[in-house]
This record gives sequence, structure tokens and C-alpha cells, in this order.
Amino acid sequence: MQRPSHVPADRVVDIDIYLPPGLEAQGFHRAWSALSADNPAVVWTPRNEGHWIALGGEALQEVQSDPERFSSRVIVLPKSVGEMHGLIPTTIDPPEHRPYRQLLNAHLNPGAIRGLSESIRQTAIDLIDSFAHKGHCNFTADYAEQFPIRVFMALVGIDAAEAPKIRHWAECMTRPGMDMTFDEAKAVFFDYVGPLVDARRERPGEDMISAMLHADLGEGRTLSRDEALSIVTQVLIAGLDTVVNVLGFIMRELAENPALRADLKQRGSDIAPVVHELFRRFGLVSIAREVRHDIADFHGVALKAGDMIAIPTQVHGLDPRVNPDPLAIDPARKRARHSTFGSGPHMCPGQELARKEVAITLEEWLKRIPDFALGEGSDLSPVPGIVGALRRVELVWTL
Repeated sequence: MQRPSHVPADRVVDIDIYLPPGLEAQGFHRAWSALSADNPAVVWTPRNEGHWIALGGEALQEVQSDPERFSSRVIVLPKSVGEMHGLIPTTIDPPEHRPYRQLLNAHLNPGAIRGLSESIRQTAIDLIDSFAHKGHCNFTADYAEQFPIRVFMALVGIDAAEAPKIRHWAECMTRPGMDMTFDEAKAVFFDYVGPLVDARRERPGEDMISAMLHADLGEGRTLSRDEALSIVTQVLIAGLDTVVNVLGFIMRELAENPALRADLKQRGSDIAPVVHELFRRFGLVSIAREVRHDIADFHGVALKAGDMIAIPTQVHGLDPRVNPDPLAIDPARKRARHSTFGSGPHMCPGQELARKEVAITLEEWLKRIPDFALGEGSDLSPVPGIVGALRRVELVWTL
């Protein structure tokens, strides 16, 4: 796309946010950290129909946290694709989004997640015990693609055997070059979710979906069918991808970092500071916002109404101006700042579940497999898309 007249020539960069420069040579997080360190806080790229990118952590957090200036109406790039997204509550601005967020928060708040701890832990134990005696595993397939999905599918009351096809549809909506377009995958999702919604409305169970369908949104109103299709689809997309991928990055790091393994082992169950630091270090999601009104000066550039600005959330935690030596994993880091779970009104409602899943994984894994290394069969090549990922993490250990 040709550079618009309000874009200064010195702010133009050639960055595809789904496959950024340096990704193959440096890896996902090192590539984004380098881009943040080497560029101004806000740049413009002609890729994906042309858009701004917040490469400074402070600028990125500002965009995420200020719905008065930056709307969530379109959160996927390119904009022509994002216009088709329309899922709730992620594409609704405050205050209209509040009742929908309250539905999610009611089932994903810290108290609700504490009540799930025992079943989450047993799921982790069962999976690890199934291969610990072998001395090796394909961590991606044998654990990361099993554990959070089993936990989540139980939460929403859907047979775990359905997960692979649902996750494939989700990937078609979050990764380029798949076998379905964005709108085709969304249509398939709605076709799947429709009968599910109808059945749970008639015969509610004890699951999260049933509870959302029958919850009072105010003045006795419940979700319409269209609203239900949208929010259930959004819940399924969010629940079957992010934790799967962050676990891959974390376990790859542990396999190559014996000092971090030793630190975790001596902490026992007191690992909250490490979990927080790991989520800072391994942010994953690149989304966007739409500029609501002309802004004369935003970190040195003028933004026009309708402009899109990408917010690769991993940049906030990896910006050396925000967190010194950001690639180092330091559990003693003070006041670490990041946007792995977002910020502002659209902060991820599933963050407590994600933290719990990672904490339990680390505790139970290190009890059974205290020392391990990266296996030769690993494939760490880049996976383009909204959510960063490693293709295959193989782990080996001595029995």
C-alpha cells in the first residue's frame, strides 16, 4: 500500500506483524524485542493493507487502555478481514461490552478457578504419568495440545474429542494460509455452535455455556440467539489456542535453562513470581485497534480517524525501555510490566485460568521429570499468525 500523506517517511518500516523480520533467525520473542529496541515507539507498515504498529511498550499499553481514542470495533488485520470478525465482547467498546464481560468473569474469576484446582491438577498428573516412564515425549502433542484443552472442554461441557476440529477452525481465523478463509471458518463455527446453544437453552447443564445462556443481563434480559452464537464462538477460539502455545515456549526455555529449573524446584508450590515473569517474557498475541478520531500527536505522529494500529502485546514485556534486560528471566524482577493478558477494559478474562494451568504444570512436571532437555526432533520454525507458536517441542530425559 502507498504511504498516506500523514505518515512521515522516517516512520515507514517493512514489518508483517504475522511474520516479522528476524523471526526465523532469532525466534519469536527475540525478533519482537529487537524490533522494539531498534525502532520508534510508533511506526507504519504498508503490509496488510497499511497500518500503524505500536512498538514501544508505553505506546502499546496506551492504545489498549484507552477506548475513547482507540476502538475495539476492528481487532484483526488486515482491516477488510477484521470487519468480518464482529464477535462479542472483544469487538464491543465500553460501556456496551460490560454485561458480556460480566458473564465471562462470573466463571473465570479467581474464586471460580480455585474451585477447579483439584480437577486441573489431576488432569496434569494423568497426562505426565502417561509418558514419564518413556524418557521422552512430543510435548506439543502429548501435553500442550491435551492439558489446557481437556480442562477448558470440561468447563464448557463439550466432549474433548471435539477439540481438534474446533481448534482447526480457530486457527483458520487466526493464521494466514489455512484451508478456510476467515469468514468461511466463522460460518462453520456458527453452524456448529447453533445447535449447541439451542440444546443448552432447552436443557441447561452445569457448564459455563449453559450458565451464560440463562444469566440475567439486566431487567430480566438474557442473551439473544445471535449474541449467544457470537460469544460462545469467541470463548471457544480463546480457550483452545493461547495456553497451548505459551506452554510450548515455557517448556522449551526450561529445557535449555537448568538454573531456572533449579530455582523452580527449590520453590516447591511457591512459584507465583516465576509464573508472572514467564508470562511477561512469553507474550504471544498480535491484535489491533481502530483510531476513533484524528489525533494530532501520538508519540510523534498524527493519526487519522479510521487508521488501524497493531498492538503486538508481547512488545510491552520485551521493550528494554520498560523492563531492563527484558530477555532475561528474573523471578526477582521488581514491578515487571507487560500486556500478555492485555490491559484496560478488554483485559483477558481467562488470565486466572491460564496462570493456574501453567503453575500446576510446572509443579507436577518437576516432581516427576526434574531434569530434561530439548529433543532432536523439535521443530522450532516460525508459525505465522495472530498467536505466536512453536511447531513441535520434543523433550528427553534420563530414567
